[in-house]
Amino acid sequence: MTDHAAASRFDSLPGSPFPRLNALIDGVSPGKPPLIMSLGEPQHAFPAFVMEEIARNSALFGKYPPIVGTAAFRAAAAGWLARRYGLADAIGKDAALDPDLQILPVNGTREALFNIALVATPPEKRGQRPAILMPNPFYQCYAAAALAAGAEPVYVAATRETGFMPDFEALPEELLARTAMIYFCSPANPQGAVASLDWLKNLIALARRHSIVLAVDECYADIYDREPPASALQAALAAEAGGNDPFADLIVFHSLSKRSSLPGLRAGFCAGGRALMARFRDFRNVAAPQVPLPLMAAAAACWTDDAHAAANRDLYRAKIDAAERVLGNRLGFYRPAGGFFLWLDVGDGEKAARELWAKAGVKVLPGAYLSREDSPYGPPGNPGAAYIRVALVDGLAETEEALARMAEVL
Repeated sequence: MTDHAAASRFDSLPGSPFPRLNALIDGVSPGKPPLIMSLGEPQHAFPAFVMEEIARNSALFGKYPPIVGTAAFRAAAAGWLARRYGLADAIGKDAALDPDLQILPVNGTREALFNIALVATPPEKRGQRPAILMPNPFYQCYAAAALAAGAEPVYVAATRETGFMPDFEALPEELLARTAMIYFCSPANPQGAVASLDWLKNLIALARRHSIVLAVDECYADIYDREPPASALQAALAAEAGGNDPFADLIVFHSLSKRSSLPGLRAGFCAGGRALMARFRDFRNVAAPQVPLPLMAAAAACWTDDAHAAANRDLYRAKIDAAERVLGNRLGFYRPAGGFFLWLDVGDGEKAARELWAKAGVKVLPGAYLSREDSPYGPPGNPGAAYIRVALVDGLAETEEALARMAEVL
């Protein structure tokens, strides 16, 4: 393969939104002391016991960590799944979800979300180039993974008209027939939409009809407004399908970045069907990064403790309350059912982002930078072009100040 051929695989890779934002406001001085609302990096304090666990286990930095993690970590993740999703009856050595075979630690969910495409995508499907479906707007990692796996990334619009959910059911049969995998995110980034249990059951049924692997990104599962979001694991059990394994060809991803305000710990996990997890485990044994054992011990402590997650959720809810007070019915404001982003309709996201920086010193992300404009599967144009994404990750006082500045400018 020539250098040109190697590079051309990623010619259609979407650019990272943050360098694009920096270019947009390059040379523009902030009108007031800067407030950063563009990056979804949690700023809340993480639990105090995290550093205690790392220190207690620090000698384990001298050991290579096993790719399958520790029994304590897997038990902690399984225990959280049991409490959070009512899967207690399904968790056990001889039950539907085996912690030793169907849960894997991952070095932050982004790497696992990327690598699963390499495992799940065949060279061709039904004699054609395989496709990987994803919502539009989307997490750029999904597109990079599809291209790396040799698949065609297919961007399916998730707009206000569809409840900010991608309508995979409406896609042509010939496309579904060659689809190898579907990426889906609930709660959704950036819109905060949450898939109902019935919606997830329908998605699972669609995937099984067409022999499609389903990769569900549930990283915002513990950041929600009123009702806890359902998991695809719950839907798979309720669907009563999949033969001997109700989770066949399904994998879900969970993270401590948002739940525990630990984006730098790089310690999440994935769980799913037996055969798929076995293939993923074999791949990870050869090619994936490991989670250091002291960090895994801290992560296990986080998955075991729900109190800090509830307190963290309350902080986000207070900021959504503030946004509702300040913005009211303007800018298409709605309370996101999950996650910590506002998805505001400002008419022209790029113009608004530049204006907010120049006049108010508030940095937000144009929605167009999270979407594609050239997808045939949705209305014409870029579905994020009219929007800005506002990350409610700072303290309450800073968030209220930023919202007040935004209301004044917009």
